[in-house]
Amino acid sequence: MKNKASAFLLFFILVLSPLRAQGIRKPVWAGQFYSASPQELSKQIKHWLDEADYKPQYGYQLKALIVPHAGYMYSGKVAAHAYKQVLGQEFDAVVIIGPSHHFGFRGCSIYLKGGYVSPFGTVNVDQVLSRELSRATGFGFIPEAHAKEHAIEVQIPFIQQTIPDTKIIPVVMGIPSRDLIGRLVKGIMDIALKSKILVIVSTDMSHYLPKEQANKKDRDTIDLIVSRNIKELENRLLNRENILCGGAGVVTSLQYAMDLGETLVDILCYDDSSSAGGPESQVVGYMAAAVYAKEEADEFVLSHSEKDELLRIARTAIQSYVKEKRIVCPEPHSSQLYAKRGAFVTLEKRGRLRGCIGFIEPVGPLYKTVAQAAVYAACRDARFPPLSPSELAGLEIEISVLTIPRKIDDISEIEVGRHGLIIAKGPREGLLLPQVATENSWSRTEFLEQTCLKAGLPKEVWKTNVDIYIFEAIVFH
Repeated sequence: MKNKASAFLLFFILVLSPLRAQGIRKPVWAGQFYSASPQELSKQIKHWLDEADYKPQYGYQLKALIVPHAGYMYSGKVAAHAYKQVLGQEFDAVVIIGPSHHFGFRGCSIYLKGGYVSPFGTVNVDQVLSRELSRATGFGFIPEAHAKEHAIEVQIPFIQQTIPDTKIIPVVMGIPSRDLIGRLVKGIMDIALKSKILVIVSTDMSHYLPKEQANKKDRDTIDLIVSRNIKELENRLLNRENILCGGAGVVTSLQYAMDLGETLVDILCYDDSSSAGGPESQVVGYMAAAVYAKEEADEFVLSHSEKDELLRIARTAIQSYVKEKRIVCPEPHSSQLYAKRGAFVTLEKRGRLRGCIGFIEPVGPLYKTVAQAAVYAACRDARFPPLSPSELAGLEIEISVLTIPRKIDDISEIEVGRHGLIIAKGPREGLLLPQVATENSWSRTEFLEQTCLKAGLPKEVWKTNVDIYIFEAIVFH
C-alpha cells in the first residue's frame, strides 16, 4: 500500500504538476520590471510609442522584431521603436522567443495552452499553432523554463497595447546549439505556411562592460546582424561570447526570414543602461530592430465589374457614415477584392477637390481599405470640413489601387504619368498619386519638388539624402 501511495505521489509530481502549472501564468515581475498599475503602464507605453518613429519598408513584409527585455525604465523606450512598426497590423499569432535566465536545459520549452497575464489582462496562447510548432520541432513544455522567466513576460504589455487580441506562442530557448536553431526555424516555417506569423525575439546585448567597450562590441554585433552573417553570429554564441543573451533567437529569426527570400534588417534604435542612470562602468546594451522579407511582385488587375463594385462600396460607406455615423461595408462578390492592397479615394464636387485620403501599405482586404479611405476622405481630410448630407448628390468618387511601392536610387526610373511618388526623410513623408503629375503637366523635377513640399520638406531636398519610392496605380471613377 505504501508503494502504491509513493507511486501515485511520483505520478502526481512528474505528470499532473506540470499540467497544472501550464495554464494561466500570472505575472512574476509586475511592480519590478514594469508598473503593476494598468493606468500608469498604459500611459508610459503610449508615451514611448508616440515618441518612436514609424519606418515602413515598402516592398517588404515584416517577419520579426528584435526587442530588449530589461526593466522598462532601462529598455522600454528602445522596445517601443520596434513595437511602433506593428501598430494597426494584424497577425494570426506572435511567436515570442526568449532565452532561459533561471533554469538550465537543452532544447526549447513551448507553452502549449492557457495564457499569460499582465496588468492589462490575459493574452491567450494559440493552442492549435503551439501544438503544431511542438510537433514540428519535437520540443514540448517544461514548466520550470517559464515559471520565473522575464524575457517573455515583459513583452506581453507591449503586445497588448500595439496588436491587441493577437494570440501568442511563448518559446523559451535553452542552451544554444545549431540543432536547436535549425529545428525551431523549420517549425516556424511550417506554421507560417498556413498562418500570418510575427516572430518577436527578446534579447539584450552585451552585459556589464564599461560603456565604451560595450558600445563597440554592440556595434560589431549589429554589423553582423545587418549583414545577416549567421555563421559568425553562431560561432560567437556557441563560444559563449558576451554579445546577446538571446542570440539563438536572433539567429533563428534571421534564418527564418532568409529562407523566405531576400532579407532586410532595419536597426530602429540602440542605447544602453547608462542613459537611464545606470553606472557607465557596467552597462547593458539594448537594440530594437525589424527583420523583413521581400514581397514577390505580382500582376494585379481589376475587371470592369470589380471596379464598379468598389465604387459602390465607397459610395455606400460615405452615405451611411454621413447620414447615420456608421460605416456600412457590404462584402463583395469577387474574391479578388479580398486581396490586401493599398488604395486611395479622391472625392470631387463640381470639378473641385473635396477630399483625398488612403493607405499606402496593403494591410487589409481591398474592399475594406476602400470603404475606410472613402469615409476618411469625406470626413477626416483636415483640409476640408466634414462632408454634409446635402453634398452627397453629384459627389464624384475616384479610386486608386496601388502596387507595392519600390525604392529607387536613380530618378531616371520615374515615368511621369505612370508612377506615383513617395519621398521620406525621418518622420516626414509625402505621397502624390500618378494622375496628379499628369493633371498639372509637371515635369519629373516638378513632380519631385511637389512631393517634397507635400512631405513638409524644402522642395529641393530630393537631391540630398532622402528615400524615394515609386508605385503604379489602377485609377478609375
